[in-house]
Amino acid sequence: MFDFHSDKSTYFKYQYYTAKDYIIPFLEQTFELEPSLKVLEIGCAEAGVLKAFLERGHQCVGIELMEARVKLAEEFLKDEVENDSVRFIAKNIYDIDIENDIGHKFDLVILKDVIEHIPNQELFISKLKDFLNPNGKVFFGFPPWQMPFGGHQQIAKSKLLSQLPYYHLLPMPVYKKVLSFFDEPQRRIDELIDIKTTGISIERFERIFKKEGYKQLGRRFFLINPIYKYKFNLSPRTQFRLFSVIPVFRNFVSTCAYYVIKA
Repeated sequence: MFDFHSDKSTYFKYQYYTAKDYIIPFLEQTFELEPSLKVLEIGCAEAGVLKAFLERGHQCVGIELMEARVKLAEEFLKDEVENDSVRFIAKNIYDIDIENDIGHKFDLVILKDVIEHIPNQELFISKLKDFLNPNGKVFFGFPPWQMPFGGHQQIAKSKLLSQLPYYHLLPMPVYKKVLSFFDEPQRRIDELIDIKTTGISIERFERIFKKEGYKQLGRRFFLINPIYKYKFNLSPRTQFRLFSVIPVFRNFVSTCAYYVIKA
């Protein structure tokens, strides 16, 4: 694992910078982010992304399954929590009662590096409509499954495995044997296998949201993921136009996909 995976304060900053410098400008090319917008982030972790929206005056809610990460979010955004600009809910998204747990719907729902971890993505994307105001939008940012590190192998304990691209595409039995051969802890193996079962391609993602009645408002593929600027000091770069329109192939060479859709 890289140091920033365990240093939550640093990772909070990386997420904040990415949202401020790349996600918000991407959204602003599609619609105006008025201060009155109500913003929800699902899978908010330590809420670095939400910090960028809070700075613009938006009323925010973060939903996160892991209570430990919610506690860190409340610590990192202590002032914002105290002045009621943001609140956090430690709960499974499927267990949320919108009226009782939140009290209102949202103009913008954010999912950054989340959809590729969620089982039954068809049901989940359909359920997002329940959280949206009329004309509400949803932002997705995710790594296409077939990209060099789409298996999130950077979290592997083995230094070699954490930096080795594409091996997550091996057949499942071979993949498990590789992880075991390099003495990965069983907990980490289980995590990597879970990601292998839920990873999502560009084509599958588009089929799902179109089938569920959403309209695409904006899309951008990156050759170099914006967050790599802060993680690895690499300059972000959008994908070459020619590569962006080649189905299947684009998944192997795009490290990140941004979308904004509406029901």
